[in-house]
Amino acid sequence: MSLEPNRLFKCLGDETRLLLTLLILQEGELCVCEMTHVLEESQPKVSRHLAQLRACGVLNDRRDGQWVYYGLKSELPAWAVKSLEAAAQGEVERLRLLQQRLASMGNRPERRLAMC
Repeated sequence: MSLEPNRLFKCLGDETRLLLTLLILQEGELCVCEMTHVLEESQPKVSRHLAQLRACGVLNDRRDGQWVYYGLKSELPAWAVKSLEAAAQGEVERLRLLQQRLASMGNRPERRLAMC
């Protein structure tokens, strides 16, 4: 099923889901613990919103040991990516503050490099 504009905008109509998506857009990939720390929200709340974003077709997830990482679906249409980029421009100051909080997070999960 392809992503329709109405579906994307309904899904992003919630502030938490919008911020999660924009953070992932900027960071490339984040795990649940990073997102709960940055947004200062409970794990169940963040996980619920991430599940909704997956169901909408915006995010995918991958497991690496105990960590579950979320990223944008690579199949997102160009119009959807452009919409997210425009939304990020509208939230540039807020995202900067959230990224500072993320950068100061202790015990961030290590990213394993894939060796070719």
